[in-house]
Parts: sequence; structure tokens; C-alpha cells
Amino acid sequence: MNELLDGMLLVFNLQTLLVILIAAVFGVFVGAIPGLSATMAVALLVPITFAMEPTAAIAAIITTAAMAIFAGDIPATYLNIPGTPASAAYVADSAALGRLGRARECLGVNVTCSMIGGLAGTLVLVMVAPSLAEFALNFSSYEYFWLALLGLGSAVFISPGSAVKGFLSLMVGLLLATVGLDLVTGAPRFTFDVPDLMGGINFIPVMIGFFAMYEVMKLYGQHKLTGGRTTQTIAPQHGSVFGQVPTHLKRYWKNVIRGSTLGAFIGALPGAGADIAAWISYAVSKKRSKTPEAYGTGHIEGLVDASSANNSAVAGAWVPALVFGIPGDSITAIVIGVLYMKGMNPGPTIFMDNSAMAYGLFTAFFVANLILLPIGYLAIRSAHVFAVTPTRVLMPIILCFCIVGAFAINNSLTDVWIMLACGVAAYLIATADFPIAPAILGLVLGNILESNFMTSMIKANGNLLAFIERPISACLGLLVLLIALFPLIAKLWRARYPAALPPTKEAIE
Repeated sequence: MNELLDGMLLVFNLQTLLVILIAAVFGVFVGAIPGLSATMAVALLVPITFAMEPTAAIAAIITTAAMAIFAGDIPATYLNIPGTPASAAYVADSAALGRLGRARECLGVNVTCSMIGGLAGTLVLVMVAPSLAEFALNFSSYEYFWLALLGLGSAVFISPGSAVKGFLSLMVGLLLATVGLDLVTGAPRFTFDVPDLMGGINFIPVMIGFFAMYEVMKLYGQHKLTGGRTTQTIAPQHGSVFGQVPTHLKRYWKNVIRGSTLGAFIGALPGAGADIAAWISYAVSKKRSKTPEAYGTGHIEGLVDASSANNSAVAGAWVPALVFGIPGDSITAIVIGVLYMKGMNPGPTIFMDNSAMAYGLFTAFFVANLILLPIGYLAIRSAHVFAVTPTRVLMPIILCFCIVGAFAINNSLTDVWIMLACGVAAYLIATADFPIAPAILGLVLGNILESNFMTSMIKANGNLLAFIERPISACLGLLVLLIALFPLIAKLWRARYPAALPPTKEAIE
């Protein structure tokens, strides 16, 4: 009880609440700009968090992510352009409602379901994480090796598109993780006689390059924008924001529960994230609906499921990040880096060494999702401002943030060049339809994988069987094997029972 009160006091003070409010406005603004993602918003925010207290810094990231995920629905509804990847699953329904003049009704349902889903995901985080942490105290280097491998495997096979391309993207991240001094021999690897690379590639410039710089390059490379302004027109709107919300919630309350549950579960899978949670939740909703033919034509039912899953997955992704130090998505991959910088090592001991901070984090999740309703209402009322923001004004500002943020970490131009190189690399691999998320997780988990593998081999005197001698280690190894074989199993199952599996994302589109 004392830890809970201490955690609440860390959040309920003027400084932290002011940070949460500013982060909420920032998250809404970035998420509502077509093409910019929640991960980009968090990556841009990270350099600013260096001067903050740990609780305020984490609360700012939590709030920014929750707001940006919802705000992606604004351009999806008004312009038929998803603001974030998480909004792409139901963009057809959102845009159809916008064309009918029901954009406010649609966004009112979205923000309410996002809040409910976020609170549900937070409850799952509060109930599961501490208990799971007690179990994780039994883990040794063998279990953490399999856990890191499980996270890498999940990133490959859960990410949309080709598993081969996902694997190759993962290899890019693992290659970046090998730069620096060898953990055992101390020999430099891939440093090219650059002293700044002896300590490895800093995580934050890579994040900024892979997401923020990539988005800048992508938007400048598109020919859909003329003169720096969007060419779409916004239909005249009518109705209130929350007027029809009680009616829709009463009718689709089961969908809210289903979407929130699915989102929390999928978010806890390493490498999944809110966008995959939204696609799967929308697919399940369509399959279980009595009117599947109405999906894509402005149907509220699919919106309820998917928007509930969005923010629920944001909270669920923190379960493996806090308990095991394994990121659940690209946002928590950034958060792990911030936690290390603040002296709080993610893992099961965080609930013992920093219990007040852990409960402060839980409190920040509740506050961030509750504030989503009033800030979301204001954003909906002024949505047209976001939708027509000139790109020629926005992009140079973001580019300046990228350069300053990369340089400010170590006051090193090397980090700026790394950021630029990663931005170009991300643009090239994304142009070829390679997913970026596996590369990020490869960088984050590469050091964890290598260090635990080398530690285990030293303890076992080179005996590989030691990795499956412990019960938990053997179970995790079997789980890794099942995930590796999942594409083959799914293909065989679909061939034999074509109606048993939910439709793929391509089938929905």
C-alpha cells in the first residue's frame, strides 16, 4: 500500500501533470498529421526527456503514445489517410462516415473506445506484470536467451508481409547490435577505427533515423501532396461528438470487451503492437458479425473492436518490456532505452528495486487514458486544423528536431551521421516492402541475446544441452520451435480447414 501511495505521489504533482498535459497535446498533433506515427512522436520526444525526472519522462512517453494512436483516426476519417498504421485497419469505415457528415460521431466512438481499451489494457498490466515478475525471478541466462530468441522470432512471423523479408530486416538490426567491443575478447567489431563506435551504436539516433527521418523522407518522396498542402476537401459535418456514443456502446458492448481483451493479449506478444492488434481485432469482428457485408461502408461495429484494441495493445506491450526487458513493440523498444538511461533496469527486479516508480508508471497509464477523453474532444472539434497542416512548414521543423535530438545525446556528430544513415536505410528497405519493426527489435535484443548466450556457454563449458536441461528453459525452447514452424502449420491448417482461420489483412482490404 505504501508503494502505491508513493507511486501516486510521483504522478499527482504539478510538474508531472503539466508534462502529461503538454505530451497529450504533442501526441495528438503528431498523430493527426497524415503519415506520421506514434513511434515517431515518441522518438522525437526522447531527447527532451533527458532533463526530466524519471516518472515525468515515462509519463510523457505513455501519454504521447496513447494520444497519437487515437489521433491517427482524425485524418483517416476526414481525408481517408491513416494518421498512424494502427488506424489503417478501419480507414474505409472511418472515411465513409466522414463523407456522410458523421465524422464527429465516428471520432467520438473512437476516442471513447480507445479510452476504455486503454484502461482495460492498464488493468491487465497492473494484474499480470507483478505476478509475472515473481515467476521471472527463477530465470537464469538460459531462460533469458530463449526469451530474447522468442522475441526475435515473434517479430519476424507476426510482422505483416513476407516472413523472409522480416527475417532479413531482423538481420539488419542484429548486425547493428554487433558494432563495438566484443563482450568476451574485447576486440573491436565493425568500428572502422572510429572511437565513437567503440561503445556500440547508440540506440536513440537509430530510433530517430528509422522512424522520424524515414517519415520525413517518405512524405517528401510522395507525389500526392501539391504545394505542401493536402488536396482533399472535407465534407460538411453535422452532429455532436458524444451524442450517439451511449447508443453504440449499449449495442456493441461485447465488441468493446472482445477488442480490449484481444488488444491486451496481442500487445503482450513481442513485436506485435497496436497496428497488428487492430487488424486482427477488425478481422475477428468481421468474421463474428451478423452483417459482415456492411464492413468497409461506414459500419460502427468494426470501429468499436479495432479502436478498443489499439490502446489496449499499447498498455499490453509494457508487460514483456517491464518484466523481461523484451519490447512488446517499437514504442516500448524506445522506452527500454529510456529506462536504462534513467538508471532503472527493466526486468523482474524493477518491482523490488523501484516499486514506487513501477506503481507511478501504472498511475500514469490511468491518467493518460482518462485525459484522452477531454483532449480528444478538443482535437475532434478542431480536427480540420490538423488535417490541412502544410507539410512544407511541418517537415523542416521535424528535421531540425531529428538533428538536434541525435546530437544532444553525446554531443557527437557521429550520432547525427548514424541517424541520417539509418533514415536512408529505413527508406530503402521500406520502399522494397521490408518491415522496419524487426530491425528495431534486432538492435534492442541483439545485445541481450549475445550476452546471455555467451554467459550460458561459459557456465556450461560449451555444452549446448544445458540450454534445455532446466524445465522453464526447455519450455521456452519448445515455444521458439513452434513459432518457427508456425507458417508451415498455418499453411497446412488453412489448406485443410479453409474457414477455420480468420481472414488475412489482404483479404480484408
